[in-house]
Amino acid sequence: MVDQVAPSVGECTVDVLEYLGLEVVFVKDQTCCGQPAFNSGFRSEAFPVAKRFVELFESVEGPIVVPSGSCAAMVRNFYKDLFRGDSDLIQRSSRLSGRLYEFTEFISKFFGTQAINGNLKTTATYHKCCHLLREIGVDEQPVEMLATIEGLELKPLERADVCCGFGGSFSVKMPDISSAILDEKLDFIEATEAAAVVAADIGCVFQMQGGLRRRGSEIQVIHIAEALSRAVGGHAKTRHAR
Repeated sequence: MVDQVAPSVGECTVDVLEYLGLEVVFVKDQTCCGQPAFNSGFRSEAFPVAKRFVELFESVEGPIVVPSGSCAAMVRNFYKDLFRGDSDLIQRSSRLSGRLYEFTEFISKFFGTQAINGNLKTTATYHKCCHLLREIGVDEQPVEMLATIEGLELKPLERADVCCGFGGSFSVKMPDISSAILDEKLDFIEATEAAAVVAADIGCVFQMQGGLRRRGSEIQVIHIAEALSRAVGGHAKTRHAR
């Protein structure tokens, strides 16, 4: 989703990693980890996509950073299920998952939650994305990272750990339930009176932003990579324009 519909999130991810002094290599042939098909029950279609992911990234040295808790959860937790019966692929994907990290998880583990020293004058609240929180255990680290940004006033969000209703294909298969979950989330967001909502998965970002727009709200929903990039004076917008 980042590569196809939200490339600025990928650019901002690069901005922040370069701010930390890292050299970032982008595997241009990459496509998808296979999660959408897998979650929809299409295992045979997900298998070759996931296998290709392993083949592409096992040849790259160093940590693999993804700006998505759901992608990280897929590779780390569900490849062994998808590849069951193929011991070679299970072993290869296990080695790969050992060096794959979600964006904020990577920064907090190797640089600390106070590594980003920037400035961003606005008010914001933080939504805890389901896969990030429940599947890979990243909870307060993103909040701690945002709290170090000078000028950024973080407002507490009631039931921040409750789903926004997206759930990938769930929002398409069960739109009424998805909308009800979203409406409750948006009520809590609007109650904060924050100017922005920060989240770490682009699916959640689009789900909440769409709902807020339909309500006529001016609250913006941004990916945490975008927030951190803006704070450190990232140049993703300039690079994208060129």
